[in-house]
Amino acid sequence: MAEQATTEKKQRIFSAIQPTGVFTLGNYIGAIRNWDTLQKEYECIYAIADLHAITVKQEPKDLRANSLRAFALMLACGMDPKRSITFMQSQNPNHAELSWILSCSTMFGELSRMTQFKDKSQRHADNINAGLFTYPVLMAADILAYNADLVPIGADQKQHLELARNIAIRFNQRFGETFTVPDGYFPKQGARLMSLQDPTKKMSKSDENANACVFILDDKDTILRKFKRAVTDSDTVVAYREGKDGINNLMTIYSAVTGKSYEEIEREFDGKGYGDFKIAVGEAVADHLEPVRTEYARLSADKQYLLDCMKTGSEQAYRITRKTLSKVYRKVGFLDR
Repeated sequence: MAEQATTEKKQRIFSAIQPTGVFTLGNYIGAIRNWDTLQKEYECIYAIADLHAITVKQEPKDLRANSLRAFALMLACGMDPKRSITFMQSQNPNHAELSWILSCSTMFGELSRMTQFKDKSQRHADNINAGLFTYPVLMAADILAYNADLVPIGADQKQHLELARNIAIRFNQRFGETFTVPDGYFPKQGARLMSLQDPTKKMSKSDENANACVFILDDKDTILRKFKRAVTDSDTVVAYREGKDGINNLMTIYSAVTGKSYEEIEREFDGKGYGDFKIAVGEAVADHLEPVRTEYARLSADKQYLLDCMKTGSEQAYRITRKTLSKVYRKVGFLDR
């Protein structure tokens, strides 16, 4: 008897990013450039988390502009709306509806222990609003509404994923199996890039020194200028060694964008000075990011295309989550609409 071919269902990944600025080179190398590979292996759902963004004060016109820019950037970095669901969180009301129901299955003590609430309360002491306190429930709703199997997370999000798991388990125990209990997805991380001005610190877009961080939309001249000013050391040899944090960081970056090993890099720059090396790293980074800049410029010039993609993605997201929400409504005892 011939064996029947079986198609294994892909696991579903949900992730959301806030519209708070352009990705850094560190963000891109560390995770974002893997998005295309993720789409081949998983069913991906990606949202711009504009609902989360308003837990801190936003200028409405800036939020609209930043949200559209973030959506264009997400597509430019590899999210394909034909293969993945890409949408604006606020355009799917099921997130907010489910969040209220899940709030009633979340304990006050759980939310009060959230370290990010404590951190953000200190940074925004003039605006400690209820949304800042309860937004981890909305994060749980974002995930559970899609019955996501996996959620890409960093170290600072583990507590939020654990809360989502606890809420799902608690709801399932009370009302019967309803939600998939999600697991964390820990992608193979790219190189960890450090500040160009203080290579003992991680590269961060919040760095006050404009030359410390490279953004993926920086033009070539800006990228070259930042690398020319990168901190090195008093030595003259391009080699990966203890105590050479600046050069080690530049070698890490060069390796990440060219695929060359440290040994190959050392041979390539044997007998050459730091000036030549810094220019070469800047050139390689600018060339590596050029396709993203070009695609972002193309997408930004076609606002209607972006809005059409957003509409299609929101409709797809709505259909999936409406099924989940209808099931939840029946479970908790609401009358049919």
